[in-house]
Amino acid sequence: MTQTAAKPGPKTVIEARGITKRFQGLVSVNAVSFSIAEDEILGVIGPNGAGKTTMVNMLSGTYTPNEGEILFEGTRINEVPTFRRAHMGIARTFQVMKPFPGMTALENVTVGALFGRDGGEKSMPAARERAREWLEFTGLGHRIDNPADSLGGPDRKRLEFAKALAMGPRLLLLDEVMAGLNPVEVDEVVDLIKKMRGKGIAMLVIEHVVKAIRSLSDRVMVLHHGEKIADGDPTAVLADPRVIEAYLGKRRT
Repeated sequence: MTQTAAKPGPKTVIEARGITKRFQGLVSVNAVSFSIAEDEILGVIGPNGAGKTTMVNMLSGTYTPNEGEILFEGTRINEVPTFRRAHMGIARTFQVMKPFPGMTALENVTVGALFGRDGGEKSMPAARERAREWLEFTGLGHRIDNPADSLGGPDRKRLEFAKALAMGPRLLLLDEVMAGLNPVEVDEVVDLIKKMRGKGIAMLVIEHVVKAIRSLSDRVMVLHHGEKIADGDPTAVLADPRVIEAYLGKRRT
């Protein structure tokens, strides 16, 4: 009897193996390990000071781990500089949105298209076309010619998405993209992130809005004092007494 070969699972895009970051003896991230596959969304939560942004800075190349290693599509990237990681396919957004001043929304996103995976688009017309496509995708098509620094908070968030997506990432790191938004705007961002599924992008989403993390994440990882205390199914993780105590406080346990 002929056996059918098992279908391979999703490809692992990023893997962290025991990464640690210290600042003058203070341990910000301590021996954290995890992986994210293509089309997978990993939600990351934890109280302020838990090491979430430090971890993203190690993945993006801003910081180098003191210990452990980071593998991107199987290649060790600990010492690879940030701009080369962008060319490899790693993009991120920032908590504090800083659009390029004096430039339109289209020009801002065109910069991302020119500086993305494999070196980005090779011509200005191609970069502008890609920028237009991602502005439409993120709901900013009607703001295409507006000065970026004139956009309101929610539209600046969308601009951050568009700039990152125009880079053609294999890994997208989203650092508190819902901060400061009202509940309706949060739902819009959640819908936007879900629209990205099926594009082969692995996503890491740091967020304090637990409802949003539960809704969009395939898995949730929890950091506390720089250590991973949980990683798994969102419902199970968010019901874990250790997570409730660490993230919500003892009074809620």
